[in-house]
Amino acid sequence: MRPPGPRDEAQVRRAASEVDSERFTFLSGADRPWDEILRVLDSERRGVNLAPGRVRADYLLAVVGPDVVGRTSIRYELNDFLLQVGGHVGYAVRPAFRRRGYATRILELSLAELRRAGVQRALVTCDDDNAASAAIITRCGGVLEDMRRESPGVVPKRRYWIDLG
Repeated sequence: MRPPGPRDEAQVRRAASEVDSERFTFLSGADRPWDEILRVLDSERRGVNLAPGRVRADYLLAVVGPDVVGRTSIRYELNDFLLQVGGHVGYAVRPAFRRRGYATRILELSLAELRRAGVQRALVTCDDDNAASAAIITRCGGVLEDMRRESPGVVPKRRYWIDLG
């Protein structure tokens, strides 16, 4: 896993169009110019000049050979939104690369990064109707606390805590 760079634009934008149709955002603000996206991601990584509602975070690509197979967002602290429905980690795998173990590996590496940063317990969430993600989170040590809705009419989020100690 690594941060995106100048050469990743085409694959990341393609991945965003594939995954965004599934009620999941692969890349926040994907309509902006690529150099601006990279600047924002670097600021979030360093925890400086954060936009309202944002926290220090790493956005990393999961790359296998020449292919961007997925991504993770690792948030090092929780604001109210992240505590309710977003969690410490948000990950996605492109449809063509699913069912190969990439999501599990992405989550494992994300949790290891949180552990290195001193986070003791990680919150990982998924849509209530996403059985594959729920199974991955459970396999990685997740214990279901509850389900919460971001707003009426939205699929509830399953909230799992994973002990990193």
